[in-house]
Amino acid sequence: MIKNFDELLKDGIVKKQMPNKARAKSLVKEADKKKEFLEVTLKTITQEKMSSNFVVDSCYDVILELIRAKMFLDGYNAGNSHEAEVSYLENLGFSEFEIRFLDEVRYYRNGIKYYGTMLTEEYAKKVLNFLNVMYSKLRKICEIK
Repeated sequence: MIKNFDELLKDGIVKKQMPNKARAKSLVKEADKKKEFLEVTLKTITQEKMSSNFVVDSCYDVILELIRAKMFLDGYNAGNSHEAEVSYLENLGFSEFEIRFLDEVRYYRNGIKYYGTMLTEEYAKKVLNFLNVMYSKLRKICEIK
């Protein structure tokens, strides 16, 4: 089970800092570009040639960049801790299912990066659907005035 965000803050894994709107804005812009690139790629590359690992990795990156942006807006920095970023979803009011599923994606993405895990097309579709739900929710809370 993923650690509680407050524990990670207390343990010094997450640092409290001044809100950084410029960095948050940059991350939101990057997430938007990556999502757009993923959509174009999915439309132009045949299903037989599409990499499920690429889809999952791309979806994960977009979601994490938006979470990171919100953390910067709120004055937090998780450094390199993806676990802390996933854990932050609880503070934002996301459901236990959403948090657990993203933590599962984090686990599989780690497998892709470091252990040669090959994911199925079915799983990639599931993660893509999850991205579409999470993206709209996260974009709303990352609006920068």
